[in-house]
Amino acid sequence: MAAEPPRLGGSGAGPGRAGKGSPSPHGGGRRWGTAAMGEALQERRGASLLPKSCCSHQGIPSSLAECKKTLTTTTPAASIAQAFFCLLLCVPWGSSCPPSCQCTERAGAKAVLCSSRHLEEIPKDIPRDAVFLKLDANSITRIPSNAFRHLSHLEELDLSRNAIEKIDQAAFRGVAAGLRTLDLSSNRIRSIPKEALLALNAKLRLANNPWHCECALQEVLWEARLDPDSVQDITCHTAPREEYVGKSLLQVLDAGVNFCSVHQRTTDVAMFITMFGWFAMVIVYIICYVRHNREDTCKHVDYLRPLPSTQLHAETTSTAL
Repeated sequence: MAAEPPRLGGSGAGPGRAGKGSPSPHGGGRRWGTAAMGEALQERRGASLLPKSCCSHQGIPSSLAECKKTLTTTTPAASIAQAFFCLLLCVPWGSSCPPSCQCTERAGAKAVLCSSRHLEEIPKDIPRDAVFLKLDANSITRIPSNAFRHLSHLEELDLSRNAIEKIDQAAFRGVAAGLRTLDLSSNRIRSIPKEALLALNAKLRLANNPWHCECALQEVLWEARLDPDSVQDITCHTAPREEYVGKSLLQVLDAGVNFCSVHQRTTDVAMFITMFGWFAMVIVYIICYVRHNREDTCKHVDYLRPLPSTQLHAETTSTAL
């Protein structure tokens, strides 16, 4: 009679008792992890498919170099199966590091370092569990919509010393709640949609940009959380009046200037001129219409005026005959 094959949880695991690393049928037991699966496969009698050196006992994948070394020392018959299980269980799926970046840990959290890598756009394959992301000192020119939407754990984002000129309104959608620090200093930003920043709870650094001082930037300064150490370096590169150019935006506002009221007055004047133009066009149209009808009326009267005398002359001639 053939012997019953051993179960993955060990030879002593019965139907009512979960073996080592086996999950509870009701979800209360420990879930399967990479280390648990590796150990379970090792404990099978006569199985040599997966060497324990491929995956650590703590569930943390060991380096691929160790896996490769293990595979080269095994027999050819088992190398294919071992390679499959090593790739399946040991490779950290979904957390691979972009080729132009370096991934490390900082205070137990994942940090992705992409500084000074000559990047022209934001990498697409940033790990989802990234908490710190440094993209400073590159050549990025634009932050598109939903650029960081998949990074729900992101807390610090450094985009300083780039060539950013345009930031879309939904650029930071998906990270607004958890982001604590956002550095946009030393770029080429002239204006920015206030909706992109006012939705953030992060501390902002906006210094050393060629800002155009206007109402939107003033509202950002009033409502956003700006880094107090860098707010003095937000200067007006261009402004509605030449006297504000080169001055700190905070200094200009402290002097009593209100760019939003200037913007409102400009809008009111533009609306008044537009309404006056439409009103003038209506008056001109009415005058032309009246004159045209008047001329037609005069022509019609001139046409009808000789008709009675001609008819009378015809009646007199017929009576004489």
